[in-house]
Amino acid sequence: MEGAIQNLHIPLISAIIMSILIKNTLLGGKESHIYIEENRISEIGRITEADEVIDGANTIAMPGLVNTHTHAAMTLLRGYGDDMPLHEWLQNRIWPAEAKLDGEMVYWGTRLAIIEMIKSGTTAFNDMYFFMEDVARAVQDSGVRALLGYGFIDLFDEEKRENEIKETEKFVRFVETMNNPRIKAAVAPHAIYTVSREGLEWSAEFAREKGLRLHTHVSETEKEVKDSFEQHGMSPVKYLDSMGFLGSDVIAAHSVWLDDRDIEIYAKRGVWPSHNPASNMKLAVGRAMPYSRMRKHGIKPVLGTDGAASNNNLDMLEEMKTAALLQKLSGDPTALPAHEALKMATEWGTQALGFNAGKIEEGYLADIILIRSDIPEMTPMHNWESSAVYAANGSAVDTVICDGRTLMRNRRIDGEEEAIRRAREMAERFYG
Repeated sequence: MEGAIQNLHIPLISAIIMSILIKNTLLGGKESHIYIEENRISEIGRITEADEVIDGANTIAMPGLVNTHTHAAMTLLRGYGDDMPLHEWLQNRIWPAEAKLDGEMVYWGTRLAIIEMIKSGTTAFNDMYFFMEDVARAVQDSGVRALLGYGFIDLFDEEKRENEIKETEKFVRFVETMNNPRIKAAVAPHAIYTVSREGLEWSAEFAREKGLRLHTHVSETEKEVKDSFEQHGMSPVKYLDSMGFLGSDVIAAHSVWLDDRDIEIYAKRGVWPSHNPASNMKLAVGRAMPYSRMRKHGIKPVLGTDGAASNNNLDMLEEMKTAALLQKLSGDPTALPAHEALKMATEWGTQALGFNAGKIEEGYLADIILIRSDIPEMTPMHNWESSAVYAANGSAVDTVICDGRTLMRNRRIDGEEEAIRRAREMAERFYG
C-alpha cells in the first residue's frame, strides 16, 4: 500500500502566490492591513500592492491555531467505541481496530483530519501514529505544518524494541529527504506503560542526537500513576526524569494526574504539557490538568484535541472554550482566562512544536486565520478575545493561510469533496 500512496499527489494548495494583502481586518481589536511576502509577514498597517488581495472587512485576524497532541488518522475511528473506560476502550476497541490499518487508510484518514482542522482554523499539528510516511505525504499535499512522530510501542519486548528503533530511524530519514520546512520529525514513544525503560532511554538519546522533539503520553489516568508507583516506586513524571528523558524538547500529552513535585520537575525541565480537555472529560479520567498550579511555576501549558476517536472532533476553537470552562470548575472564575487560552492555542503551541509562528508580527511565518465577526454568535463583540474563545467555533473561520499560501477562502478548500469521499471509502473497507 505504501508504494501505491508514494506516487499519489493530489494537492489542496492554491497556485503559488508570492504576496498576499489582507485589507481592513481587525488585528488586536483595531482595523489594520497585513502584508505577506512569500511565506512571512512582511508589513503590518499599510496597504501595499500584492498578487492576491483578501478583503478582511468584518473579520478578526488571528494566528493559526496549533493542535499539540492528536492522532490525525483516527478520524476513521470517529464514534467507534464511545462511552467506555480508557483502558477498556484502548484494549478492546482501538488497538484491535488499528491492527487492520494500512498506509492508504492512514493517508486518507489524515487528509480528512487536515481538512477538518483547516476548516476550524488549525494550521499546525503534532501527530503520533503509524504509517507515518503516509501521514507526512498527506501533510505535504495539504499545505499545513506538522510535527510528526512514529508511535514507538515495544511492549517490553527486546525484539519488538529493535524493530521500533529501526522504524523510528527510517521515518526520521524519510522526513529529512522530504526537505520540507513545514514538516518536522519527532521521536514519539507512546507511554511508560507501553514502552520499556530501554526504549524510552533510546528515544531520548536519539532525539537529542538529532535535535528532535520528544512526544509522549504522561499521567493521563490515576491507574497509570498507581501502576507506576507499584512497578517503579515513583510517579510517571519522576520515572521519566530519573532516566533523563524530560526537557524543554518534550511535549507531554495529558499530564492530568500530577502532584506538586511532578509540577516542580516540569518547571525545572521546561516541559510542554499538552492539555486535552474534551478527550479527558469524555474518557472520564477523573481530574483536570492542574493548570493554575502549573502557571504559578512558570509552565506554559499548550492545547490539543487528541484523536477524533476520543473527542470526537478536531475543533481547536471549541477546545479553547472547553479548557477554560473546565478550569473554572475549581470555583475560580478567573482560572484560564480567554487571553491565555488563545496563547495556549497559538503562541505557546508553536513554541512547543518549534516553528517560528504563533504571532501576527513582522518576520513571523505567515500562518493566519480570519474569523467572521458579522455572524450571530459573534454579535455584539465587546471583547474580541472573549468572543473568539467563548462564542466562536470552527464554523466561524472564513479564511486560512499557512506558510503564505491560502488554503481556505470563503470556507472553500480545493479537494475537500474528494478527500471526504475517499475517507468514507476507507472507513467502509475498514469496518466491512
